[in-house]
Amino acid sequence: MSGSSPAPDDEARTPGARLVSALTGSGQTVACAESLTAGLVAATIADTPGASVVLLGGVVAYAAEVKTLLLDVPDELIARVGTVDPAVAVAMAEGVRRRLGATWGLSTTGVAGPGPSEGKPAGTVHVAVAGPRGTVTRPLQLKGTRAQIRSATVEAVLRLAVGRVGATTQTPAPPSQARGTVGLSGHPGGGSASDRTTPAT
Repeated sequence: MSGSSPAPDDEARTPGARLVSALTGSGQTVACAESLTAGLVAATIADTPGASVVLLGGVVAYAAEVKTLLLDVPDELIARVGTVDPAVAVAMAEGVRRRLGATWGLSTTGVAGPGPSEGKPAGTVHVAVAGPRGTVTRPLQLKGTRAQIRSATVEAVLRLAVGRVGATTQTPAPPSQARGTVGLSGHPGGGSASDRTTPAT
């Protein structure tokens, strides 16, 4: 046998490692807004060596008032739809992207269980990724324990982010009017047919 082993297939790496690689290669950054995952998304990204180059920080917004105060989620929206809703996921992702001045904002909101919340069963989750070309949301219906639902949510939002970053052909500037870092925190996503896209404003 001669020669060195081939480089590992990109698909064999974790979504967190793939996201860090994609962001590093394009000079882009990411910030996380997390409810049910409570910092696990940011922590998973930070598990990859070199993550400090791309990960700006995160906001753990478990309570509704924190979503409003730190992520600019409208009070009236939460009063109308609750906190487990695609529109709330969008507002969280866009809010953390703007607040931290990141190229990309990731968000998670949902019911980890074991019981229902806000009239929605455990495993009802919404994730979102906000970027230069708009915001994409994905609804998830997950099964398993509380830990399994949270872990699956992390993987889903990271896979969605990898796809969105990979689809970006330009290296855009981060959003303007960033207001500084306001609080720090630290599997599988389905098909794209259920994704919803909100254009960038």
